[in-house]
Amino acid sequence: MTESRPTDAAHPSPRELADRARRLADDRGARVLIGIAGAPGAGKSTLAEALVAELGARAALVPMDGFHYSQHVLGLLGRAERKGAPDTFDAEGLAALLARIRTASGPVYAPTFDRSIEQPIAAGTVVPPSSDIVVVEGNYLLLDDGPWAGLRELLDDAWFIRVAPEERMRRLVERHMRFGRTREAAEAWANDVDEPNARLIEASAGRADVTLAF
Repeated sequence: MTESRPTDAAHPSPRELADRARRLADDRGARVLIGIAGAPGAGKSTLAEALVAELGARAALVPMDGFHYSQHVLGLLGRAERKGAPDTFDAEGLAALLARIRTASGPVYAPTFDRSIEQPIAAGTVVPPSSDIVVVEGNYLLLDDGPWAGLRELLDDAWFIRVAPEERMRRLVERHMRFGRTREAAEAWANDVDEPNARLIEASAGRADVTLAF
């Protein structure tokens, strides 16, 4: 990227972001990894999917949520009631996968996450050799401590999404209700579990190359 790149952008379109990604890959002449981070409900998945659709065959999507511990493991660890916190993910596994994706000459299979069953799915997606832009999306890509600290250096460009807090909370409550919680339970989870995580994630925003406001 050139030194004149913006450090923030308001309401950028998928086409504008796709142009940025293409320029980066073309300048490097090699596969690049673009990280999209932000708090729960910020719209990371929606933006990542739109970006990959805009980029077409050049791009592949790797969701951090595929590295959720399973419900069985969370139960063994006593962390099921905090699902979504940093220590409920296999951060080392994600880092190893990103390092492999950077240098692989063949297809690389990555896990995904199925919200309908609240479980990770092994080899749920593939990064084909033809994809020179890999979009990685997740809450904790920019954390600077513990097993997450090394992830930032594996990303060629890091984007942080911000959205109005009330809108983000509305999305979270609706999401939790869509997957089976009552409104009361959805609001409790959003306030008691998601919001502490959101504050932690927001503190990592300064490690991004660009902040996207929606």
